[in-house]
Amino acid sequence: MNRAINHTHDPNLRSWVESANQKGTDFPIQNLPFGVFCHREQTKTPHIGVAIGDQILDLFTCCQLGLFEELPEPLTAACRESSLNQLMALGSWATEILRDRLSLLLRLNGSQSLPEANILVPMAEAELLLPANIGDYTDFYASIFHATNVGKLFRPDNPLLLNYKYVPVGYHGRASSIILSDTSINRPQGQQKTAQESVPTFAPSQLLDYEMEVGFFVGSGNELGQSIAIDKAEEHIFGLCLVNDWSARDIQAWEYQPLGPFLGKSFATTISPWVVTFEALAPFRCPAFARPEADPAPLNYLYSPVNAQLGGINLTVEVMLSSAQMREQKIPPVRLSQASFKQMYWTIAQMLTHHTSNGCNLRSGDLLASGTVSGAESGSQGSLLEITRRGSQPIKLPTDEMRSFLEDGDQVIMRGYCEQEGCARVGFGECRGKVVG
Repeated sequence: MNRAINHTHDPNLRSWVESANQKGTDFPIQNLPFGVFCHREQTKTPHIGVAIGDQILDLFTCCQLGLFEELPEPLTAACRESSLNQLMALGSWATEILRDRLSLLLRLNGSQSLPEANILVPMAEAELLLPANIGDYTDFYASIFHATNVGKLFRPDNPLLLNYKYVPVGYHGRASSIILSDTSINRPQGQQKTAQESVPTFAPSQLLDYEMEVGFFVGSGNELGQSIAIDKAEEHIFGLCLVNDWSARDIQAWEYQPLGPFLGKSFATTISPWVVTFEALAPFRCPAFARPEADPAPLNYLYSPVNAQLGGINLTVEVMLSSAQMREQKIPPVRLSQASFKQMYWTIAQMLTHHTSNGCNLRSGDLLASGTVSGAESGSQGSLLEITRRGSQPIKLPTDEMRSFLEDGDQVIMRGYCEQEGCARVGFGECRGKVVG
């Protein structure tokens, strides 16, 4: 099921929150992403909020003022919670109803009377928190361009393993080390071994990298032993965020055989604070990636005509880098890459369906990530491992600093947005992290 386009997507809508009408804003009235925040000056109690321009609509306060009286009681109860889990668990019907009410509440028209009480909190006065209690985290490997680029570095004659075009490859990640944007990243230590060494050493990682990914939160889950059909998969997805899956390449290279990623990944995963719902993304759905004719067709459980026609998302992601020296000299961040999520080999629905195909139970608030988003074109590679070809072709920053991998003080800034003619721009905000020693 794909969410329908309706009056909430009208590009001509304007909000009485003036900052939501500014050109280029990530959070116009057509977006309405969800997050969790505390008001720094008033209370430390977390509330669910909706981003609108440079403000946050406080859903708890809206409930207290009776602005959601006509909504079903389970939905208003979820709006009073301190995380998104209960709202996620209600399923897509709840998000659709709430989005409709929020759009009517926030839109500008000549006959409306604005709320007398202040239901907005300036973002500048808010502390953003993790949007959900994340019980489990799974990371996929859904970009064939990323998989091929990395495979060529390690297996020039056989970059893609046989299973890649049949299986949405993934691994179980570490939920406890998922952190929010703007949290500093401690350089991890671990075992590593170069080709020149006879035994491994234990030291700080020297090949620290980022991975530009898109994450998606599970809405309503499934029972253990019950799989989710491909045509029902999107009904179980609440919304999307940006993900930086930090990677210690030297630790990873030594440990990953034969069981895959472990300590080279589990030290930190950064996510953006705002969750953009599938409802908001309805105008930007597009066909799934067109597989070459020589590629095998997906197995039956991973294929549906609807997913083939509308399983993709026209989402642009980009990565910026700012070194400590650049910030001292007031040089703006430099863009390292820009890629399109519509070029992913596997769709979000296929990833979720495959995850549950063995009866694995997903729970509300679980986070799944796409794997690195890379494209076929130069400048679309979503990691330094690809850009610098494992460090052999360093990049030069505006300060003449060279980078093969991340140095202490480097700040990685990820952004995402959907933009096309006839639609209001829908942004994801930023996913930031600074490396410290």
